[in-house]
Parts: sequence; structure tokens; C-alpha cells
Amino acid sequence: MTRKPILLFAFPALILFLLAAERIAAFLLGFYPASPAMWHVWLELRPYSTMFWQQVNFYLGGSIALDTAIILVASAACWMVCHAKRSAGFFLANHAALLFAGLMIAAGSHSETASTIATFTAPRGLQFSLMIDFSWKNSLVLCLGLAACAYCHVAFLREAKLRAEARAARILALRHDL
Repeated sequence: MTRKPILLFAFPALILFLLAAERIAAFLLGFYPASPAMWHVWLELRPYSTMFWQQVNFYLGGSIALDTAIILVASAACWMVCHAKRSAGFFLANHAALLFAGLMIAAGSHSETASTIATFTAPRGLQFSLMIDFSWKNSLVLCLGLAACAYCHVAFLREAKLRAEARAARILALRHDL
């Protein structure tokens, strides 16, 4: 099985697409604030990226042009990493996208829509709760992320095995020559 860069880029591209779609919906919502369809689209995309864009806007200022530049730079970086010869780059890109998706889903979940609420107790008795919305959309994104992660692991391990086999063949050839 050879590594297919487009498959390695698919999940980070999906996450970047969700970020871009939310920004586009927010931009269009500014032009059409009375449109129920725009509100519906924006509310559907909001849980995936709200916390991220709030932090970006807080530290870098709120600008759609800057948001677009961030998405384009991240897309180009992920594309180049997935096409690089070294396997550590695509490994990190896919795992960062999966962690980002999980974090955004967990941070964007609300208690009124949460299907799983777990309460944890800290060592000194302080309780806090973790609320995660496992809707079909969030579950689909996480399943796609896990599938991308599995493909990434298979490609990474396959390349490591091929390198080890090539090294063993060279060592055997050197032993034979000596």
C-alpha cells in the first residue's frame, strides 16, 4: 500500500472547510440578518469553530481577510506536509486536525443539547462536568477523523516497514560482499 497524499489531506481539509464555511456564513449573515436560512446554516456550523475564531479575533483583531489568510496558509501548509517525503509531517497534520475537531466539538457543546454528561471529582473534592454533544454530525466528524487517523497510522507503519526491509537488504548485500 503506497501513501496517497490526497487521502492524507482529506481530513485536515474537511476541518479547514468547516472553519471557512462558518466564516462565510457569518459574513453572509451580516448582509442578510433577517434570513432564517442564513441563521440556520450559521448555527449548524458554529459549534465546530466558535471558540477558535473567538480566540483569533481576540488576539489578532476581527477581520474576514485575516481569517481567510489563516485558512489559506493552513491549507497550503497541510497540502505541502501531506506531499512531503517525510512521514512525520502528515502524521502530525492529521492528528492535529483530529485533536482540533475533538476540542471544538467539546468546547462548542451546550448543556441543553448534550447527550453525555460526565461528572469528575478533583482530588480536593471539587466537581466539574464534561458535556459533549454526540449528535450525528459531531459523531460523523469524529468517525471521519478516526478513519483518517487509522489510515495515517497504516501509511506511517507501512513506510517504516519498507525502510526497515530496505535497510536489511542493504546490510545483507554488504555482508555478502565482505
